[in-house]
Amino acid sequence: MGKNVVVVGGGPTGMWLACELRLAGVPTVVLEQDADIDQHSRALTVHPRTIETLALRGAHADLLAEGGRIPSGHFAVLDDRLDFRPLDTDFPFTLTIPQARTTELLQARAVALGADVRRGHRVTDCVVTGGGTDGAVADGAVTVSVQGPDGTYTLEAAYVVGCDGTRSLVREQAGIDFEGTRFTALGALGDVVLADPPSGPVTSEWTTEGTLMLVPLSGGRHRIALHSPEDLRTDWPGELTLEEFRARVRRIAGTDYGMHSPSWLSRYGNTSRLARHYRRGRFLLAGDAAHQHMPMGGVGLNVGVQDAMNLGWKLAAAFHGRAADALLDTYHYERHPVGADTIEHTQAQTALMAGFSPQGSALRSLLGKLIAEQPQLRNALAERLSGLSVKYPVPGGHHHPLTGYRAPNLRLSGTEYLFDLLEDGRPVLVDFARADGTGGSDTGGTDSTGTGARRYRCPRGGGQSRPAWTPVSAALIRPDGYVAWASDETGPAALSAAAGKAVAALHHPELERHHA
Repeated sequence: MGKNVVVVGGGPTGMWLACELRLAGVPTVVLEQDADIDQHSRALTVHPRTIETLALRGAHADLLAEGGRIPSGHFAVLDDRLDFRPLDTDFPFTLTIPQARTTELLQARAVALGADVRRGHRVTDCVVTGGGTDGAVADGAVTVSVQGPDGTYTLEAAYVVGCDGTRSLVREQAGIDFEGTRFTALGALGDVVLADPPSGPVTSEWTTEGTLMLVPLSGGRHRIALHSPEDLRTDWPGELTLEEFRARVRRIAGTDYGMHSPSWLSRYGNTSRLARHYRRGRFLLAGDAAHQHMPMGGVGLNVGVQDAMNLGWKLAAAFHGRAADALLDTYHYERHPVGADTIEHTQAQTALMAGFSPQGSALRSLLGKLIAEQPQLRNALAERLSGLSVKYPVPGGHHHPLTGYRAPNLRLSGTEYLFDLLEDGRPVLVDFARADGTGGSDTGGTDSTGTGARRYRCPRGGGQSRPAWTPVSAALIRPDGYVAWASDETGPAALSAAAGKAVAALHHPELERHHA
């Protein structure tokens, strides 16, 4: 088997995956064809669940310090924004921070953890050697051919992960289909200086002339994104000019805000595609290499980082020989539906946002009223947009209601919270029974399963600060912060036996199916 894991692509998804692999002691090489981080990036938004993801590793402070906080999000630029403040999270807001800066911060963390990050190194080929031509695991490896600044070379990798975007070479080399539809609607964006900017963190307009959103950036610039009836097309109209952009903004907003000095003008479309498989043997896909969609609501970066969080601990366990091959298959089973849901969500918003007809206007008005009048609908959309609603499928039919959901940052003692226990990337078995009235970590008894799980005995009076968690006597939290197992059982013997099975099944999901 190869001596390292090769991550192809140095954006936020690839860098966070490298962070996770290095945290688990996996030799990791990141290969990125661009010599420098692209300063022109559509992604500006970091959603609540992504902030939680970074907080699970104590890696969120810099983003919080630099990003602008917006306590709401939009659904198809409807007038009534989705309020994040009622959400059950420590971070009920989105952060506005350029993707380039997010990439810089995650790359710095990856390098500090020991990742070998090589910019200006282009992968030209990936060939499985041994283990079958289809990428089967067995005893094989992947030979990665690279064109670097000083010439060509090869790497032998145990696994190759494609985080290399919608035109992924890794996906092509793995023979994975990228299925979906071509664009039927376009958008335009510009990063410009405004002589007369509006006040407030976000400005949005929807009229029959088009849709516009305006967000302030650092350095005195603003980003404007717009869609208008002329964008409902299947041909590409060519390069976007400042003159065209200024005229279209003026038609929608009644002013061009005195825009000048553009640093970036671009078009984008609602092409939507999904990889048929997220894993094929020793090849895996994450981020835009696995799913492509309209950049609606800024979800792309967030879904990619959460792909990496799901994959990282599983790939590390497989690399170190602690996990059965079936654990890597769960990456596809858990994240592929999220990719499909993201495409559905963004396409639905595209249809609403581009409904410039009287009928489309009526639909927007009706849905806006329902969102304003129905808190349950409003909160459901907010949870979906924020990434907090994701639930992973659980095999078998008899499981605790919390299994498969993310665990909130439960307060376990006066000074310690659940997220603190997950910073080293290990699973945590939390004992809420508090039989002896003491608290603290205890690794004894669980390492024999090979999971490296720690036990935490919650001190009396600590623990379940949420109603859904009140009856829980014990819970096993995965390294990515999702509930692998929970129980309301109070009998010590039965609880201990069930917990032991759950910990053993964490890296061997076939045991879970057997017990079910």
